[in-house]
Amino acid sequence: MDALLLERDTILAAFWMTVRLTAVSALGSLVLGTLLTAMRVAPLTTLRGAASVYVAVARNTPLTLVLLFTGLGIGANLGVELSDDIATNNFWLASIGLTAYTSAFVCEALRSGLNTVPVGQAEAARSLGLGFVKTLGLITLPQAFRAVVAPLGSILIALTKNTTIALVVGVSEASVRMREMIETYGDQVIEIFLGFAAGFVLLCLPMGLVFGWLSRRMAVTR
Repeated sequence: MDALLLERDTILAAFWMTVRLTAVSALGSLVLGTLLTAMRVAPLTTLRGAASVYVAVARNTPLTLVLLFTGLGIGANLGVELSDDIATNNFWLASIGLTAYTSAFVCEALRSGLNTVPVGQAEAARSLGLGFVKTLGLITLPQAFRAVVAPLGSILIALTKNTTIALVVGVSEASVRMREMIETYGDQVIEIFLGFAAGFVLLCLPMGLVFGWLSRRMAVTR
């Protein structure tokens, strides 16, 4: 417990990095996942095929490899620099990798939500003269979001825990600091582990409760 108190400010900074990674990656995943969903149900075969291939590859590739690709492939080999500061550059590279991976799961969740929308509603929209984009944006996609609030919450919780793998890109988030503290305070391994585990519980548990409440609140009655 002494180690946790002595390193309190450093631990809080590490968890703040975890929160930032989660927030940025969640926003990016929601945008990209929505775009992929639109492509998967688009009338053009090319768009459907490209989105299907992307989702299949992303979902079946280990996240560690995705982050290694963004960190070493894009960052080191291609020399892509998103910031002059190394730490900030690594943060954005990690966010890109987490977004690329998580968006595939968001896409699948939203596509399952679209399947809950009665076909007649889309047909009625087309009969009123609405095109594909307006039908998707005004009629079907809003209902799909309401239907998959709980699955999206589970994806967000998984994303929060997946930020621990950002260490392969050199981002000093909570898991990196835990490893450093275990090396420094070897006689307090159990206390350090329990302390960091409690930190992740405090991050993830409220998410589950909030999304569970939203799911019941926004449930679509058929």
